[in-house]
Amino acid sequence: MHPLTPQELTSVTAKSDLQAWRVVFLDWSIIIGALIIAGLSPNPLTLLLAVALIGCRQLSLGIIVHETGHQTFFKSWALNDFVGRWLSGYWVFSSKKTYMEGHLKHHQYAGTADDPDLKNYAAYPVSQSSFQRKVWRDLSGKTGWRRLKSIARSIIRYPALDEESKRVVRGGLMTNFVFLGGLSLLGQPWLYGLWVLAFMTTHMLSTRLRQVGEHAGVPDSTSSDPRHNTRTVLTSWWERLFIAPHQISFHLEHHLLPSVPLYQLPKLHQLLIHHQYYREVAITKGYPALIRAVTRNR
Repeated sequence: MHPLTPQELTSVTAKSDLQAWRVVFLDWSIIIGALIIAGLSPNPLTLLLAVALIGCRQLSLGIIVHETGHQTFFKSWALNDFVGRWLSGYWVFSSKKTYMEGHLKHHQYAGTADDPDLKNYAAYPVSQSSFQRKVWRDLSGKTGWRRLKSIARSIIRYPALDEESKRVVRGGLMTNFVFLGGLSLLGQPWLYGLWVLAFMTTHMLSTRLRQVGEHAGVPDSTSSDPRHNTRTVLTSWWERLFIAPHQISFHLEHHLLPSVPLYQLPKLHQLLIHHQYYREVAITKGYPALIRAVTRNR
């Protein structure tokens, strides 16, 4: 149970189309900016920077799918649906409908053996060598290759798919072909390779770190209290740029009140501090501290 007053609850659950559009604009500005820099001055540094930035923003597109799925991003259902598909989900072949079917079960069963996301973090804490192997699988493209094969299977099996899956395949192919076509018209079709490379590498690592940060190695994964089964990670500017975009690392707050838009989560966090909600909770400060918390020497 949250400790907020009715007035505070109204304040933190308020939706703002302006703030939502700012999130969308920032993500696509970073993606386009990274491609422009790489295209104007292609060298190992700019290419590496572009892949790092784009991968994190691809995660952010998935976060927009999450927010629009909760109907907390924009005020209207129609705008949430449009942005959750055409300006985010389809670009990374993500179905808002399918994602939310599993995600709502995660909210319902968090802290129990029935949590559908439990497989992502049940093994933690892991050894440092095990964690390093996971990171290498992500950055080497092995994890991403499995994801690409899954997308390819959906394309091949298109006639047998359900209608929602067909919409995602059509939307994913359309947006990506438009993207490739636009870059080709600019004489830079090779830049699309950076989008794919980021999807297969840094995007996968950012996704893993997000999952680990949210629920891995928590005080009590079987507790019904989000303070014990969920984690908030306080991030620096560079972590928000390369690992955990926007306010997604305020995950404890999200589980406590899923109706709060992501752009209101910092405000909710401060109100909870004011109400001493975290009195017995150790808040993780940064992803280096997180990695130390979820790994052991052997």
